Amino acid sequence: MIPAAFDYQRADSKEQAISLLSEYGDEAKLLAGGHSLIPLMKYRLAAPGVVVDVGRISELSYVRDEGDYLAIGALTCHREIEINDLVLANTGLLAAATKQVGDPQVRHRGTIGGALAHGDPASDIPSAVLALRASFIIEGPSGEREVGADDFFTGFLETALEPEELLTEIRVPKVPNSTWSFQKFNRRAQDWAIVGASVLISDNQCGVGLVNMDSKPVRASLLEDAIVSGASAEEASELAAEGLEPPSDINASTEYRSHLARVLTKRGLQESGK
Repeated sequence: MIPAAFDYQRADSKEQAISLLSEYGDEAKLLAGGHSLIPLMKYRLAAPGVVVDVGRISELSYVRDEGDYLAIGALTCHREIEINDLVLANTGLLAAATKQVGDPQVRHRGTIGGALAHGDPASDIPSAVLALRASFIIEGPSGEREVGADDFFTGFLETALEPEELLTEIRVPKVPNSTWSFQKFNRRAQDWAIVGASVLISDNQCGVGLVNMDSKPVRASLLEDAIVSGASAEEASELAAEGLEPPSDINASTEYRSHLARVLTKRGLQESGK
């Protein structure tokens, strides 16, 4: 339970953070709230040579109304998102998913950017940003780029971030008149989801994000298409696991996770008015 030896660097600005990442490359890991990195380091599943602390970069903690979307700084803590009036009024699904992250202590320290950059396929928030079709602002030595949620998660604990890049902002489309539901099945309160589902119904659009149903967070695109085409919640939910490869582990078999995906998406669609 003791991490391997590492050097510590603290960044006071995003420019300094990017400079440190460029200097140390693959040897560096970012530390924000620490709830993802520190446990991995304690078990020596991660052994960075350098830990770059970005937790005090205040310029990356904000929620702003940018017209068609909300801009959320990557270092905004979960608790702020959970209670923020702009989030509650325009992207209630994100607030609901965030409320399920850990306990109050975790939500006061953990950050949305850290949770997303970690790329955990069982994490709560990725399902919501996928359903909402959010995008991510990534900055590095070559400048800034925007990556859609569908392209951000690339594999197990892997994202589109390059070693020298920093996730700086999440852009979430405003859907004030939408209906939505966040569903999570777990053994105990605060556990990781055995399966989690975020459902969003807005105008003629349907978004359904799933976690722990593949090696990365995914959208149930066949289900979404079925709803847009007029299928009922019961009919569409039968497609929830199609084309996916749910893991099998001590918590649930592949077959059981597929069953849960159908049950949770049906429940979510019905709660959303379908």
